[in-house]
Amino acid sequence: MMVWSAVEEDAVTGRLVEVGLLVFTGEGLRPTHLEPDLSAVDAGKLAEQVGFDSVGVIDHLRWNISSGPHGFWECTAVVAALAATTERVRLFTAVLASPFRNPALVAKIAETIDMISGGRLVLGLGASSGPPEEYESFGIPQDHLYSRFAEAIEIISDLLREGECDFDGTFYQARDCVLRPRGPRPAGLPIAIGASGPKMMRLAARFADEWNGLTFGTPTIEHFAPMIEEVDAACREVGRDPATLRRSIDIIVAPTSVTDTGIPGFGTPIHGTSAEIAEQLAEFSNIGIAEVHAYLWPQSTAAVEAMGPVLEALDAD
Repeated sequence: MMVWSAVEEDAVTGRLVEVGLLVFTGEGLRPTHLEPDLSAVDAGKLAEQVGFDSVGVIDHLRWNISSGPHGFWECTAVVAALAATTERVRLFTAVLASPFRNPALVAKIAETIDMISGGRLVLGLGASSGPPEEYESFGIPQDHLYSRFAEAIEIISDLLREGECDFDGTFYQARDCVLRPRGPRPAGLPIAIGASGPKMMRLAARFADEWNGLTFGTPTIEHFAPMIEEVDAACREVGRDPATLRRSIDIIVAPTSVTDTGIPGFGTPIHGTSAEIAEQLAEFSNIGIAEVHAYLWPQSTAAVEAMGPVLEALDAD
């Protein structure tokens, strides 16, 4: 695994907690959720201008909602477009659903995007927990998600770290596979694993440079603190110093004080004045969170721009 400090050197901010924008690429869950003319790429470019540290793209193919099928743009294509149209922000996949793509191809895609971006990609990976229709309609198996991911991460890690892999598993094969050409980071680009539960936590401790957790409920330190304890325990179990595993979380933030998410079962986003939001974000550093990925409600030009004063307040601390 790589040393994360090498990536942190690229950041221009010295914030107590870094802030990324999570870009939603779906069609919108209600008219006020997505600004019709704000594309995913434009949202990412605006985020860079406003001062975000990173921009990430969620990975889904389809949901079903009351009005019918709800579709998404493909994640890695959008991240590649952002790689070509931004200059400073780190880019991340949030997170790639392992069953959607062949793992050796994932390594090839990641290395290519890292080349396009000049070494700014963080490859976020997860076992996936999408709805059944997402898998069924695209012909993707949804069984043995953990076991499939455990094989996939071995292949991806070997290819990104060593440039080669020879793997023959139950679900995936990568025989005499070579990753060429290599991107701008010969030692490999950083891997983040979205994980909850002891088995996934152990895989994150073994293979990842960053652990990623999320909640679409009301984001609090009390929610994440037990997860951090589990991450630390998983690191110790596999013989790793917990301090070497970076931690990030995904939460909902409403910088324009639109706190009604409009999605049943979702909690109240972080909201308030710019200073209040900055204070709430900074508090996550108290439990070892290095970066907060903000899924803005609503995803609009006004919401992205409203995060500018929040980031300035963080810089002032």
